[in-house]
Amino acid sequence: MNVPFQIILNKQTTEFHPSSENINFVRSHANCAIMKTILVLGAGFSSRSLIDYLLQNAVESNWKILVGDINQARADAAIGNHPAGKAVKFDVHNDHDLKTYIAKADLVVSMLPARFHPLVAAHCLTEKANLLTASYLSPEMRQMDKQARERDILFINELGLDPGIDHMSAIRILQHIRENGGTPVSFKSYTGGLIAPESDNNPWNYKFTWNPRNVVLAGQGCASFIENSQIRYIPYQQLFKRTQLTEISGAGTFEVYPNRNSLIYRTIYNLPDIPTLIRGTLRRPGFCEAWDVFVQLGMTDDSCHLEGSENLTARKFINTFLPGPENEPVQSKLSRQLNLQPEGAVMKKLAWLGLFDEEPVGLPNATPAQILQKILTGKWMFQPEDKDMIVMQHLIEYQDSHGKHEWRSSLVVTGKDQVHTAMAITVGSPLAIAASLLLNGSIRATGVRIPNTPDLYLPILNKLEQLGIKFTEEIIDL
Repeated sequence: MNVPFQIILNKQTTEFHPSSENINFVRSHANCAIMKTILVLGAGFSSRSLIDYLLQNAVESNWKILVGDINQARADAAIGNHPAGKAVKFDVHNDHDLKTYIAKADLVVSMLPARFHPLVAAHCLTEKANLLTASYLSPEMRQMDKQARERDILFINELGLDPGIDHMSAIRILQHIRENGGTPVSFKSYTGGLIAPESDNNPWNYKFTWNPRNVVLAGQGCASFIENSQIRYIPYQQLFKRTQLTEISGAGTFEVYPNRNSLIYRTIYNLPDIPTLIRGTLRRPGFCEAWDVFVQLGMTDDSCHLEGSENLTARKFINTFLPGPENEPVQSKLSRQLNLQPEGAVMKKLAWLGLFDEEPVGLPNATPAQILQKILTGKWMFQPEDKDMIVMQHLIEYQDSHGKHEWRSSLVVTGKDQVHTAMAITVGSPLAIAASLLLNGSIRATGVRIPNTPDLYLPILNKLEQLGIKFTEEIIDL
């Protein structure tokens, strides 16, 4: 029996009979009625995999992807010629841009520096737009929780690699252990953004695969963690001396230095009484000993500006930090000052960087950290043929009725090319998946959140595994 039904398009009632042609017409126009706009702020390298994922699913999901960047050409390159995408010039300091573009969005994904997220979030509250970021949850963002709930919108932070995948994967393991009667007694989690073995062709076993400035300034402050029920503090000057080795299946041997504050994760991971908890950064063996030279000399300092820095050469730059006669060779003064073997591995690494050469620096009014960054960039530049690698490891010891065990969980992701790097893939994919889940109604939370509850981390991790971002799990009896 051919029974008519009604639909409403543009507020006009129209009668249809359910022929196949009419049903397809209804489906098409129903999809159009729920088209959603996703605004991505920032089109840098870390954004490319995110944007690609959204564009690839835009037509089927009925999304419009708006990409804003201070560099119009960069936004254009990220969109390409995709019919569902549009690139715009966006300046976060321009209040008109913030109001105009956020007003168009159902969902905003901010890939801007973390200090701009509260500014973006304030406009999202006004326009009732959801917001995703890959950055740590700041106090300013946390204070917006009540307002976000009142407006029935969701802000999710820490949706990248670290923080992001590290939290979600670790909490999933901890929850499994608890559900099966186990009690965690030691938690160690390490992450590193490194160069892939096939592109590892320098004595440092390292290249810049993400923001060079962040690498140069990494570790400053004090690292804190708990070990055998004793809280430990390591000042910056000692950080790169206090390393440990770890073996990761499929990736090899690494050294680990502690991250800044591991103690806060006792609350985040619901481990208030755990005897040992430490989070750290992975490097290849030998890196930290050589990097410690820069720390001890003060070459990573970003608080003072060197007078006449535009006239410095690399050799003169390092010499400014060393006592001793001006005519004494820099190598001799350095090896004596820091008790280094003159022909040892550390001195060879420094020589390879060109630190003992008379190559001009050419940076006026620069800080030591800025000069060091320029020198390193010249040697550690990520080349077009290079591939990067992300390595993550969780080592979780626990006790249950059968004894004591260690759960070893390892993730190794290799980049595809200079644009689709492992860093871009692992930072952008969780954001893209969360965007999809939120817009299709699979995520129904509100307020200001991080993905540390099953309603968020389980569907995201499941989708990541479908993309090949999957941990290798191993349980060892101790």
